[in-house]
Amino acid sequence: MANRPINTWPPGERPRDKLIDAGPGGLSDAELLAVLLRSGAPGISAVDLARELLVRFGSLRGVFAADAPTVCELQGLGTGKYAQLQAALELSRRCLAEPLKRGASLDGPTAVMELLRARLRDRPYEVFCCLFLDNRHRVIRLEELFRGTIDGASVHPREVVRQALACNAAAVILAHNHPSGVAEPSQADELITRRLRSALALVDIRILDHLVIGDGRAVSFAERGLLHG
Repeated sequence: MANRPINTWPPGERPRDKLIDAGPGGLSDAELLAVLLRSGAPGISAVDLARELLVRFGSLRGVFAADAPTVCELQGLGTGKYAQLQAALELSRRCLAEPLKRGASLDGPTAVMELLRARLRDRPYEVFCCLFLDNRHRVIRLEELFRGTIDGASVHPREVVRQALACNAAAVILAHNHPSGVAEPSQADELITRRLRSALALVDIRILDHLVIGDGRAVSFAERGLLHG
């Protein structure tokens, strides 16, 4: 059935029909991508186009992490299909982040780490987040406060303090990603943590942790004993 339009395939082989009948777990990566893409190109089915994407970028993560010019240069793809893929990715991030919505009680550092890893690890630029908590360590809100290039982000303690006071936070968990994929904290990371700790202490707000998100893992300042250095 290669290169034949999907609407000419037997009903049981069409990705959307398979998803409805058997659930998404029964579909291959290429078939799930084909459902998102919705259509192929002249002479190329959506499934074949999805397979080409997986081969070109090596994995699902590679497909979703690719930038617009790189994706749109491929036959059968354009800004519309790139937007569909990015919308699906952002919906997944938001779904995973729902446990961090207002009023949620944190189940422990590991759960927070995994949720922030899912949100930040594939960003092509550095993002600095603050998770603001009340005096019972329940979530008030998660804010992405600063964005930078792959070389770093400019983090302003005054803005962090302002946001913390605005939501009446009693504690904060800091997090940022390293687009290089290496989670090891830098000297600059340790410096900004000390500056933020000092600034927030003036208004009686504690930093519970600072998480550095890499590709395969995250590093906790609290676990490393770096919060009080």
